[in-house]
Amino acid sequence: MYLTRFRLNTHRSGSRRLLSSPQAMHAAVLGGFPDLLPTSPVPSGAAAEPGGPRVLWRVDRNAKAEVFLYMVSPSRPELTHMVEQAGWPRSDPETWWSTHDYTGFLSRLEAGQTWGFRLTANPVHSIRRKDGEETKRTAHVTPRHQAGWLLKQQAGRGFEVLRREGTEPALPEIDGYELLVHGRDDSGFDKPDPRPHRKGARMRVPVVTATFDGRLTVTDPEALRRALCAGIGRAKAYGCGLMTLAPVR
Repeated sequence: MYLTRFRLNTHRSGSRRLLSSPQAMHAAVLGGFPDLLPTSPVPSGAAAEPGGPRVLWRVDRNAKAEVFLYMVSPSRPELTHMVEQAGWPRSDPETWWSTHDYTGFLSRLEAGQTWGFRLTANPVHSIRRKDGEETKRTAHVTPRHQAGWLLKQQAGRGFEVLRREGTEPALPEIDGYELLVHGRDDSGFDKPDPRPHRKGARMRVPVVTATFDGRLTVTDPEALRRALCAGIGRAKAYGCGLMTLAPVR
């Protein structure tokens, strides 16, 4: 596995186009893998079973002119095409993007370790509005419900979000955790309408996202490794599901 960071030049029109469309960014990311077929989420030769390693990506907007694309992938990407449309083509090649072997870091995860984490996800749940009706997937839109969604994801993912010491939460199942929900977005994107009677028209694809920052404890290293390589939640093709870890200061 590999972890890649690419800085986007926000002054370029190509960069703005990618940042305004998860679909366009997804296509640009997959364009960095020569052995990746358009219909496959993972490069040929990689594990393709459900829940196996795949290409994941996330955009971090740290400041107006400091925007990074993070990627986790089974093979090393080649991103010259992104430099040409969204980077600094005439700058030092070493500043274009950096890719590191992720396997060594993953192998060093142990139960009891504490890490800071960031995750951009698509928090959804299935509901039935009336008896006899089929369930419908619906997005969580409030920070409280989005935080609750993440806490439910802990089961089987190999981690637990830390609780704040010395707090008396109003709702113990949600409050009192070292967790911040921010960067909430429900803009989605447009794509061609596939319905025959709507030829030439476009349709809106709603994608609700939220970014989670917090601290966690490793409870099951193997399960956490799977989550870091396969992603958490839905809409992985559109910049969701990639969790990254960082040392706790």
